[in-house]
Amino acid sequence: MSAGPGLEFENEIAQLESKIASLERQTDRTDEIDKEVRDLRRQLIDTLREVYGSLDAWQTVQVSRHKNRPYTRDYLNLAFDEFVELYGDKHFGDDRAMLSGFAKLDRFKVMVLGHQKGRTFKERAACHFGCAHPEGYRKAMVKMRLAEKYHLPLICFIDTPGAYPGIGAEERGQAQVIAESMFMMSRLKTPVICVVIGEGGSGGALGIGLGDRVAMLQHSYYSVISPEGCAGILWKSHEFASKAAAALRFTSSDLTRLGVVDDVIEEPLGGAHRDHHQMASRLKSYLSRTLADLESRPIEALVDARYEKFRRIGVFLDEAQMVDSPSQD
Repeated sequence: MSAGPGLEFENEIAQLESKIASLERQTDRTDEIDKEVRDLRRQLIDTLREVYGSLDAWQTVQVSRHKNRPYTRDYLNLAFDEFVELYGDKHFGDDRAMLSGFAKLDRFKVMVLGHQKGRTFKERAACHFGCAHPEGYRKAMVKMRLAEKYHLPLICFIDTPGAYPGIGAEERGQAQVIAESMFMMSRLKTPVICVVIGEGGSGGALGIGLGDRVAMLQHSYYSVISPEGCAGILWKSHEFASKAAAALRFTSSDLTRLGVVDDVIEEPLGGAHRDHHQMASRLKSYLSRTLADLESRPIEALVDARYEKFRRIGVFLDEAQMVDSPSQD
């Protein structure tokens, strides 16, 4: 499937796709043309495998932001059944950047939370480009309590460059509500699965990011800050975003090695934006397997393990190393 207008590093891929499309449009198809199409398709697959097998950190960010990449609502339509959307935070209003609702996934009844960016400019503006306000996280917490009350597993889809940074959001307690959401997730007595499906930026991602299993799609990123934000702080210019991306170590391979994420879900060749159905199928398969595993465990043990899991992140020295290290006196 063509992904539409390509990224800068996809120029060769775009040229091959254009040639194939041009040949396939011809009405007087011959055996020679059919053979050329087959050869070009093989070349396209080889090129996709080469390009997407060696993406650097900044290219990964570009793929995670691709305008045709599937969003939370796409996965709800393709992988889940009977999604019933729930609205509002019971305090201020409804934040369109945060989706929530009941759904079915095979035999499981679940609660789903997820960031939503929108396709058109009108949708993106309504969703604040995926940046949730405090009311979005308060809405999420209301639904978390509902999931716990009815013993429904919680599934969270993370796809945001960060929480909304405006004055109004700060006045309504942005930092506090994200901290409250994280605290609630750490103690929630129901299985929790979090999946980074695109961008996983800053506290906006962490606000719905504490789970028994934390997974990433292969070409997503998960970071304490966006590369542009990091470049603005360290180098005073967004021109150094690619340098910041390399330094942040936020790709799926980096975070698996560092123990920050548990699983990486492989994307279709050329990225999730090229085949929404195949990506949704792989995501559904992962969620079904993981839910079956978590369902078999005692809930108290699950909560304790979740807490210990996040306490271990960021620990670089164990007690033995600390004892053996030379004195700093």
